Formats: sequence, structure tokens, C-alpha cells
Amino acid sequence: MAHILALDQGTTSSRALIINSHGDILAIAQKEFKQFFPESGWVEHDAEEIWTSQFSVANEAMAKAKLNASDIAAIGITNQRETTVVWDRKSGQPIFHAIVWQDRRTAPLCLDLKNQKLEPLFKAKTGLLLDPYFSGTKVRWLLDHIPGAKEKAKRGELAFGTIDTWLIWKLSQGKLHITDATNASRTLLFNIHTGTWDEEILKILEIPRSLLPEVKSSSEVYGETGDHVFTAKIPIAGIAGDQQAALFGQGCFEAGQAKATYGTGCFILMNTGTKPISSQNQLLTTVAIKLGGETQYALEGSVFNTGTAIQWFRDNLGLIKKSSEIDTLAATVPNSGGVYFVPAFTGLGAPHWDPNARGTIVGISRGTTAAHLARSIIECIAFQASDVLKAMENDSKIKILELRVDGGSIVSNLLMQFQADLIDTPVMRPKNSEITALGAAYLAGLAVNVWKNKKEIASLWQLDRKFSPQMDSLRRAQLMKTWARAVERSRNWEI
Repeated sequence: MAHILALDQGTTSSRALIINSHGDILAIAQKEFKQFFPESGWVEHDAEEIWTSQFSVANEAMAKAKLNASDIAAIGITNQRETTVVWDRKSGQPIFHAIVWQDRRTAPLCLDLKNQKLEPLFKAKTGLLLDPYFSGTKVRWLLDHIPGAKEKAKRGELAFGTIDTWLIWKLSQGKLHITDATNASRTLLFNIHTGTWDEEILKILEIPRSLLPEVKSSSEVYGETGDHVFTAKIPIAGIAGDQQAALFGQGCFEAGQAKATYGTGCFILMNTGTKPISSQNQLLTTVAIKLGGETQYALEGSVFNTGTAIQWFRDNLGLIKKSSEIDTLAATVPNSGGVYFVPAFTGLGAPHWDPNARGTIVGISRGTTAAHLARSIIECIAFQASDVLKAMENDSKIKILELRVDGGSIVSNLLMQFQADLIDTPVMRPKNSEITALGAAYLAGLAVNVWKNKKEIASLWQLDRKFSPQMDSLRRAQLMKTWARAVERSRNWEI
């Protein structure tokens, strides 16, 4: 029995899982780390703490599984995407905190680039919009604001990486400065058509090429851990950004297959095959996976606030004590009583992309109760995902035949059924909830022949429950039309 160590480095915690060749999880270890909010809209992490927490849980997971490093066939890594680290190549020390994907400090730079009419160029080359979300403008900010950074970068003394690159640098004790195509495609610096760093964009952003890691496929033996990291050297063999790892873990290997991850936000990816599709509906075009010489692409839509809406209901209103209680409360009424909740706490993501939108509750009457509001909050998650999925079908001209789901909120049967009803498509909930880590493990295992091919991996996916659509088309159309009116009410609020 072969064992894979999957490192799942997230926004609030570092996790490690031991997975065997049947896809069973033998051990999990998790450790939270500190979040820094130095100014409004700024979010930072201590990159060294990310490394120490990740290293700690890797050892803890092996101990829990009663395994040594010599028992591990390979390491697979999945990570929070877009978060940016720049460090000194000689000392290995970061020059500043990691700037997190949520950070908005480069909004003025993005606006300046838009005003220069450069967004079409960036979108055509990278598949992305000009938004502070992505890594490229974060790198530029670090070079501009850290004393001496620009000069050091020009001399080739600094290294940039997303979190996968940083972890691999540490694991290999500075021998490997690499990333994979999925993470590279989230930087705003990578040409998704040529599969290389784009010289024109680097020139616009004044980022030296020497700063950037080598781009590899998502599944190959990149090298080994350093001499003194674990008790034995372990091959490092799989890398994918968290959402692409989830797409792979869900077995969405063919064009038209889609997955939705319901967490703090909702991230939806649809495999579009070997040709990138440029979105007409403000979705992102991104690399789904690169295996061998073949690159598959995806359309992606990010909804900013889904799980946060439930947290708001719990913490700010105090109407429930635990998040899981929202389902019980919502189930006491047959519908939302005409109440629509738009959780645009930090603006609207795909397909609207309105940073000035703010949260809105409409349709309240004297008869509205806490249960109606609870129901509207559950329903708003499905409404937002439906907007993205409809945009994906319009862009790709492909009908999604089923939606595979993962993330914390999928335990809600009410949400999953309403989602199936709104998109008129079966929603498939898997038995295993650790889909992202599984994706990283599968990629690593493929490289070291734990699994022979994607077909063998697909056979490991197991269904927990299928939610089939039950709503009639007239009711569905009416709900989506009213939802669109509610979204319109929330837009352009903060000017």
C-alpha cells in the first residue's frame, strides 16, 4: 500500500493529510496561523509562519498514521492561490509579509492600468481581469515599497513565488524555484496561450524576469526534499492551486464537467478542454491542469460571500448559536416569504464584478420572521452560484450535465436541493469531503505510478447523495428574475 502526503495550505490554516492508494484518508493534522490587517483592505500573512505550521502538521500527520518519511511515496501540494511572497535568494528570508489574495492595496494601480486601456491586453494574454486579487500587481507593490527591493530584483537577488513555490523552496532547502501552470495562470504575468511568462506584461509592470519561478506541469517528479527536512528524502511530485486541485479531485477531466466549492466564498470551475474560452460574461479563463504536454483550461467564477453570509447571521444578528442551526430554522418555513438577501459585503464577484455593491435585504414585510431571513440566506448562496453557472454555459455553449460539489456548506440538504432546482441540473455530493487535498494527492501519485491514469483516479470518486431538480420551469424563471432585481438594488451603492 502506497502513501501520499498531501499538503493543503489554506488562507487561515495549514493542513496535512496522509492518503493511501485506495483514496482513503488515514490521518489529518491542521494548524491555524495569524492573520494581519495593517490597514483597511490590507491582508497579510507571515510566510515563515506558513512554512513552520505546514512543516509541523506534515510531521504530525505522519505520526498519527504511524508512518515515517521513508513510507511516503510522494508529496502533493495544493495552496491558497494569488498570495504573494518575495524573498532573498541568499538568506531565504522574505523581504515583507506575504500579501494575501484578499488584499486590495493595489486597487489604485489596477485602476491606473485600466485608464491606460490595458485591460483588454491583460485579459487576452492571461485570461484574467485587472483586479488586486491577482499576484502581479502585488509583486509590483513590493518592489516599489520595500527599500532596495527594486535594485536587488534587477540584480537577480530576489525570488517571487505563490505559496506552492515558497513551500517547495523550503522543502528542497533552496534547490527548487518552481511553480505549476495552474498557479502561474493566477499571477496576471503568465500567457495562458504560450504557456510562458509574458515579456510584454513584465515590462508594463516593471518586474524582472529573473524574479520568477520555472513553470512545470501539475504532475511530475520535480525533485526531492532536502537532506535535513524529514528523516528521509521524499519526492515532490504534484502541484495545483486549491480550486484546480478540487476540480481534479472531483474527477472533472472532460470538457463540460464542473465543480463548485462552497466555503467562505463559492468557487466554480468548468473544464472547457484543451482550448481556452474567452468569457463574454466577466468570468476568468484559467489553466485547469497541465499533465505531460497537454494543458486543459477552465472557466472560473468566484463568488465572494456565501459562507460569510451564514457567519454574519450567526455572529452579527445572534439568531443562531452554530452555523448548522440555520438549516433547522430555515426548514420551519416553506419558502423565504418573498425575502431576497444579497450578501455583497465586499462588493459582487462574478459575473457582476461590482466593487461598489453592498449587502441588501429586500422584500421584507410585517410577516417576515427570522426563519424567512434564514431561508433567504441559504437561497442566496444557490442564486449566486446559478448566475455563474448560467454564464459558463453561455460562454462555452456547453450544457453542464451535473454539478459536483465540495466545501463546508454542502452538508445542507436544503441548499443542495435548491441549487439543483435553480440550475435544473443534478447536484452530486461525494462521500469524501477532502476533495482539494485528494486532488493534490492524485497528481503526486500519478507522477510516481501509485495510480496509472485518470480513469483509475475517476473510479475512486464515490457518491454520497444525488439531488435531482424538482422545480417547474415557470417557478424557476420567476425566482431568478426577482433575484436579478434584488442584485440590481445592491449595485453601485458605495460611490
